[in-house]
Amino acid sequence: MKIIVLEGSPNIHGSSNMLADEFIRGAKEAGHEVTVIDAAHADIHPCTGCVNCGYEGPCSQHDDVDKIRPQILAADMIVFVTPLYYYGMSAQLKIMVDRFCAFNGSIQRKRMKSALISAAWNSDSWTFETLEAHYKTLVRYLNFNDMGTVLGKGCGTPSMTGRSKYLQMAYELGKKL
Repeated sequence: MKIIVLEGSPNIHGSSNMLADEFIRGAKEAGHEVTVIDAAHADIHPCTGCVNCGYEGPCSQHDDVDKIRPQILAADMIVFVTPLYYYGMSAQLKIMVDRFCAFNGSIQRKRMKSALISAAWNSDSWTFETLEAHYKTLVRYLNFNDMGTVLGKGCGTPSMTGRSKYLQMAYELGKKL
C-alpha cells in the first residue's frame, strides 16, 4: 500500500513528528511504501475560494501543491499528523487540507484509507474532542476509511512524548495496516 504522511508541525523534531516516525517505522516493517510530505514547510498558499478549479482542478495558484496533488492521488492512504494547536490541527496542515478543494472529487472516488496522529500538552479527557470531530467530518466527506488515531495526551515536549505510551501506539498502528 502507498501511504502519504502529511506532517503539519512547524517543529520538525517535535512530538507529533516523533509519533509519525514510529508510525512510519511500523508501516515500512509491514511492507508498505511511505512518503512524507512536510506540509508545514512547503510553499503552500491558502485557498482563495475563487473556485476557478471547479472543484476538480487545476488550481489557479501554482505552488508546492502542484507536486503534492499527484502524490496524494497516487496513494492508497493518507495520514494527517499535527500538533494540537488551540484544540484543532495546525494552520500549516489546515492550509493543505483546504487546498483539497481543487481535487475533492478525485479524492472522494479513491475511497482512501486514513489515520490521524496528534500530540498535545494538555491531558484532559476532552483535549482532542474538536480535532476528532473535524477529522471524522473529513473522513465522512472525503469517503475515507478510518484506520485509527493516535492522540498523544500529555505529549507537550519530545521528552514527555518519549516517556509516553503513544510512541508504541503509533508504531502498532503502522504495523497493523
